[in-house]
Amino acid sequence: MKKIALALLCSLPIFASVHVAAAYPYIGELTKTIAGDKAEVSVIASASSDPHFVTPRPSYIGILRSSDLLILNGGGLEIGWIPPLLAQANNAKIVQGSQGYLDLSRYVKMIDKPVSLSRAQGDVHAEGNPHYALDPHIMPTLAKVIMLKLSAMDPANKNVYQANYDAFVKHWSDKLAQWDAAMAPCRNTQVVQYHELFNYFFNRYGIRTAATIEPLPGISPSSKHTMEVITQIRSEKIPLITQDDYHEPKTAQFIAEKSGARAVILAHDVGNGSLDKWFDTLVTQTCLR
Repeated sequence: MKKIALALLCSLPIFASVHVAAAYPYIGELTKTIAGDKAEVSVIASASSDPHFVTPRPSYIGILRSSDLLILNGGGLEIGWIPPLLAQANNAKIVQGSQGYLDLSRYVKMIDKPVSLSRAQGDVHAEGNPHYALDPHIMPTLAKVIMLKLSAMDPANKNVYQANYDAFVKHWSDKLAQWDAAMAPCRNTQVVQYHELFNYFFNRYGIRTAATIEPLPGISPSSKHTMEVITQIRSEKIPLITQDDYHEPKTAQFIAEKSGARAVILAHDVGNGSLDKWFDTLVTQTCLR
């Protein structure tokens, strides 16, 4: 009977201690890495979504309603879509100011903060550029913040979170060395972006954004501005145009054809792969030297 009881006990499913809602896929992947089987992680936005304008769905309300912890990118990136969902979810555990609300941007020094705010500047973020996750050197900081939050909410599994974090940091340190070495030959080069989405990545590796296909953030390119970018690429011999995966790609392709620059489409989030593969691809697509 004791053997039967032990077998039944071992066959029982392991239930997650914490239910986490992650705003974006990269947050979900990082949280799963730190939490292992001690948390159930649901990702709200898809990797193909414009992170500024995620279309709300009823299923998102269900995710938020059943969550113990909400982890946001912050920096104003979710301002247009998370607040209405939180209001409908009516979950006091994950509202701003509660233990179950984690804004990762509070632990990052953001760049490109505007000196003043005006609609004449386009769609700018008051707190600065919120796309900090595209700097791979920031990931260990985000991992530590998530580890500490999970440990505080679920102290019984604190040692598991710490061990998973330690393993991640060791692995990530090796990957950073690889990426830094691979990107070194492209230091001091120039790039044209569609939208200033990859500033953190390029700043990390000493690549300067010479122009953007958008004349202003959130403003579609005009024919006049497009021709000005083509002229600039030719005169300054800019080798690369980066196109994110949610804006229209036709203008970047046209500019590449007329200027001789190479145009690449870069993922702004993890997608179906891992964090490793995401940055592996960013590195290989942006620095071919």
